[in-house]
Amino acid sequence: MAWNNNGGGPWGSGGGGGSGGGGGPWGGGGGGGNRGGGGGGPFGSRRPPDMEDVIRKGQERLKNLIPGGFGSYKGIALVVLGAIAIWLVTGFFRVQPNQQAIQLVFGKPYGKPVEPGLHYNLPSPIGNVVVVNVQDQRRTVIGSRGNQVSTPYSRGPRPTSTENLMLTGDENIVDIEFAVLWQIKDVFKYAFDVRNPEENVRSGAEAAMREVIGKSNLQYAQTEGRSRIEQDTKDLLQRMLDEYGLGARISQIQLLRVDPPQEVIAAFRDVQAARADKEKLINEGNTYRNQQLPRAKGEAESIVQRAEAYKAEIVARANGDAQRFIQVYEQWAKAKDITTERLYLDTMEEVLRNVNKVLVDKNASGAGGVVPYLPLPELKSTQPSSPQPPRPPQPLPGATR
Repeated sequence: MAWNNNGGGPWGSGGGGGSGGGGGPWGGGGGGGNRGGGGGGPFGSRRPPDMEDVIRKGQERLKNLIPGGFGSYKGIALVVLGAIAIWLVTGFFRVQPNQQAIQLVFGKPYGKPVEPGLHYNLPSPIGNVVVVNVQDQRRTVIGSRGNQVSTPYSRGPRPTSTENLMLTGDENIVDIEFAVLWQIKDVFKYAFDVRNPEENVRSGAEAAMREVIGKSNLQYAQTEGRSRIEQDTKDLLQRMLDEYGLGARISQIQLLRVDPPQEVIAAFRDVQAARADKEKLINEGNTYRNQQLPRAKGEAESIVQRAEAYKAEIVARANGDAQRFIQVYEQWAKAKDITTERLYLDTMEEVLRNVNKVLVDKNASGAGGVVPYLPLPELKSTQPSSPQPPRPPQPLPGATR
């Protein structure tokens, strides 16, 4: 803007008067050129500097540095060099400890992945830098009712309705939710070889889980087969991603839920309860069997041992009787009459040892017409009640022994 002519210099205005009425640099004089007039001295009131005057002075200094002004070739060159210097400084970039960077020149990557630290690349638009978190553990959840993908590049819920329903090997439908933990192992492949790698990991994990579940039955997947299914799915998914050239490493597969569909969960629980009762009864039967079988085997072994002992006793006794009979026969063959007499006497001694005996003289039979009286009823009543061995037949009167 233009300055007023009726005043003093740029920092103060003078009073009336034409000659020497302009104020000094610290204050305006009143009516004269002396410094004391007007009250504006070094200790008087100060006003802020005018910005236009400051800019004007800066331009004058630049003109002194650049002879000929900005319109000259030297001025234009200095401006261009300054702009180029500022543009080149923008090429510095920093890579964090958990990151790797890929340098691009005209959109084409070159060199090896850049490790953490301060680096330089040609600024945009000639050069560019792609920074990837390689040490962060990414987690993709598949089959959740919210279908939330928990990754640094998550774009929100994925609206699907059947990814959690899978067919088992025994033709049952199972509702599965599982998580995939993975990392980046090859920055170049991850950033340039495959479009949308997170979605590829998700699709591959779903396909791998369907294949493994299709070879397993429902009960196995719910109980002891969970760890095996996780390992098989991890191995299969890693092979698939390597074939795709995705540049990702699968760290772990976590089965979060393995249930029947919500529509049949009540019936399934009834089946599970019946199966539990069945297992309980089977366990009780096995317990009873384990208790009874050893006892029965012990009793059977005892019976067998007693039978073996009885067998050995009978065989030994029979062998002894046979040997005795052979010895008696040999003696009888040597002296038949004496041996026969001796056997008869031994037998009669054994038979008549514990019985009441009645001796009848054979010569008294019919002598003088007297009939011998045998008190058989009295003898019968005096016999002991215990059974006695049968008596041998008595020889007829007059019979020889």
